[in-house]
Amino acid sequence: MSTQTEVMARFREIVATDGWDATWKEQVIPWEGWDGREIQPPLRNVIESDRVEWPRQGQALVPGCGRGNDARFIADSLGLKVTGIDISPTAVEAAQQEPPHENVSFRVGDFFAATEEQFDLIYDYTFFVALPPSMRPEWGRQMAKLVKTGGFLITLVFPIDPQVDFGPPFFVRPNHYEEVLGSVWEKVIDEVPAISSSTHIDRERIIVWKRL
Repeated sequence: MSTQTEVMARFREIVATDGWDATWKEQVIPWEGWDGREIQPPLRNVIESDRVEWPRQGQALVPGCGRGNDARFIADSLGLKVTGIDISPTAVEAAQQEPPHENVSFRVGDFFAATEEQFDLIYDYTFFVALPPSMRPEWGRQMAKLVKTGGFLITLVFPIDPQVDFGPPFFVRPNHYEEVLGSVWEKVIDEVPAISSSTHIDRERIIVWKRL
């Protein structure tokens, strides 16, 4: 049986040589092996709490949606129409093979593509850390364009591990998000989650941002 280190090394090799879609074609998708299809407890807890006045109608986006579990959870919990996008056609096909949800759709898409769409809520979990750090400023600019004034961005910051010079996932700290999001956001929640999955304990932080 391969160790976690070996799996991650193989994953990074595939991404570097053949791209993200190849990881899905070869089923080298480490996060599913560690966490299964679990909704991360910090997302569940923050959505189900009354600490934020979440939108109950409108549109949500999950970039890098993978199999689409988070998109379906957000739709079920908040009643939003949720779009999941992924650069991998194989990931989108996997999402579409799951039981259909009337308020959820999936498509192959580039988060950075020009669009007139705007959303009431965006959830980023491991999308930010999948990007080379040089792309993070553009991530921040695109988030500002995509989230409506008064809308929310949920960032589950993971993995908060010792610094490395390679990825994905690339080295991350919570302030890296703040540096590229700029002054058009207000932090409404910023904390270490009370409950984390077993592979995330002491390695994550949840931050909720409101678009000003």
